[in-house]
Amino acid sequence: MPILQVADSSFHSEVIKSNSTVLVDFWAPWCGPCRMIAPVIDEIANEYQDIIKVVKVNTDLNPIIASEYGIRSIPTLMIFKEGIKVDTVIGAVPRSTLVNTLSKHI
Repeated sequence: MPILQVADSSFHSEVIKSNSTVLVDFWAPWCGPCRMIAPVIDEIANEYQDIIKVVKVNTDLNPIIASEYGIRSIPTLMIFKEGIKVDTVIGAVPRSTLVNTLSKHI
């Protein structure tokens, strides 16, 4: 399942109104740690495609939503369930850390 690029204008419909658990990757193209964790995000999107939805938000292009969720450093990964933020992981963490955090919410 391809990872959806979400903008300020589509965040509400794609994340908040989603019926499934959503993993949101706040990133930017110039961010080295974001590039490091990108393959892990891709793996998780494929592995959990029937269970969760994975979306990316480019913080440079979507400052409103990044500001609304207080994004201070990237990558920041947030997990939303039924429109509510239930967890946050900051930084290029190991795959096991991300999977363990995710498994608490699915």
